[in-house]
Amino acid sequence: MKWNILISDPLAEEGVNRLRKEENFEVTERFGMKEEELIKLIPEYHALIIRSETKVTDRVIEVASKLKVIGRAGAGLDNVNIEVATRKGIVVMNTPEGNTVSAAEHTISMILALSRNIPQANASLKGGRWERKKFMGTEVYGKTLGIVGLGRIGREVARRAQGLQMKVIACDPFVSQEKAAELEIALFGLEELLPQVDYLSLHTPLTPQTRNLIGKREISSMKREARIINCARGGIIDEKSLYRALKEGRLKGAALDVFEEEKPFNSPLMELDAVVFTPHLGASTEEAQKRVAVDMASQVIDILEDGKIRNAVNIPTLSPQVRKKIGPYLALAEKMGYLEAQLSEGHPNKLKVVFSGELVNFEVNPLTVALVKGLLSFVLKEDVNYVNALILAGERGIGVEETKTSDAGGFTNLISATLITDLGQRRIDGTIFERTSYIVRIDDYPLEFVPRGELLICANEDKPGVVGKIATALGRYRINIAGLQMGRKSPGRKNVSVYSLDSSPSSKAMEEISKIPEVIEAKLVHL
Repeated sequence: MKWNILISDPLAEEGVNRLRKEENFEVTERFGMKEEELIKLIPEYHALIIRSETKVTDRVIEVASKLKVIGRAGAGLDNVNIEVATRKGIVVMNTPEGNTVSAAEHTISMILALSRNIPQANASLKGGRWERKKFMGTEVYGKTLGIVGLGRIGREVARRAQGLQMKVIACDPFVSQEKAAELEIALFGLEELLPQVDYLSLHTPLTPQTRNLIGKREISSMKREARIINCARGGIIDEKSLYRALKEGRLKGAALDVFEEEKPFNSPLMELDAVVFTPHLGASTEEAQKRVAVDMASQVIDILEDGKIRNAVNIPTLSPQVRKKIGPYLALAEKMGYLEAQLSEGHPNKLKVVFSGELVNFEVNPLTVALVKGLLSFVLKEDVNYVNALILAGERGIGVEETKTSDAGGFTNLISATLITDLGQRRIDGTIFERTSYIVRIDDYPLEFVPRGELLICANEDKPGVVGKIATALGRYRINIAGLQMGRKSPGRKNVSVYSLDSSPSSKAMEEISKIPEVIEAKLVHL
């Protein structure tokens, strides 16, 4: 069979040549397409290989009648609608290892450039000025580097910083003290870490919870001589707060490779000499480009010719028979893991998963992996997939326990996941009814809601008027309630309520809800 391969972003020659050597492959390179152009072209192709420029939207995927695989030569998949691709049975995969070293080296380069004023001094000298005193620098030797996110890239940055004899401390709720000790790194909460650092390097994913993670309050707790480096994702730093702090001399400097908006030519940060900029160059080395191109070419060949799947972010390797039976539960399990991550507090120690009902007759390990994938995807900068999820959990000291039981408590099938942390535990049960996923229990409280969109989950005293107070607070901030589900064990004690929202409440709205006397706990969840 002839396979048609479309490469829609520039790919290193080594990867393209690897594909062209396959006699059953017809390779087309077409760059810079708009959505409408891609929609017209994609129905004829079996594989689409992209980098960061091409946007693979739901409209593109819906007309991709022959498409079997979307391959991202690189790590980030922000430009692919993975949910729609999964629903259509299209494998989405990336090359998560290919740019690790390049990204880590770029971070270290930014730290050194910032410390020694290299870009500013270069511009000055080229402008005909000899200004040695103006560009007096700072040694990194003996300084404290704080790393937020000890994933694959964060760990590589730590190793290189330790080689420069910097003291490295970190914040990562999913790394155990034992694992951090192996890396010779002390762990702290973010509030404890910030006042200690001379340099702060960010290596977390961008999620609703990490957006503006470093804002006015966080910056105000840092030393005036501290510097911030972001080579992870734009939006983790509140750029307005960063600008004000630098302008007022409350921070020494910043180095940014990523921005709230790409091509930040209108950003006021551009006017500041204290900021070093690069145009998203973290993975832009010849070695990384070749590595991810060859890796992706090999992965596409494997899946089309042999059905072998590597580095898939949405689909594990399953036989067609098993996929037909448990496939619908993969998305549910991943959502449950994502929900666990957002509802639980503290460092995870163990995830206990119980499968019951008809599921006991099948190989359920892929569902366990999907749960772990969802759990870790929420907090890790690196991409978590069905191949590396259990490995990453083990590296962070998270045990995974899987059991089966025939008693499904009245359900045809049931998945029960309990996450045990150093601060307590959280149980979530889920099932599928008429092809729709439902969460049917949180801890001891029976519920029934679809895990989708923006959810406000509240534990509160079971008294008249509490729902009205919460709804009034949401209405005050123009947040519309699309649905409400409640569960309680007995009248007059405590209940759990789940509000489906049309938009995400601001931090001020959440603060107001949390201050309602009868509200015990309020969590904003994005699924």
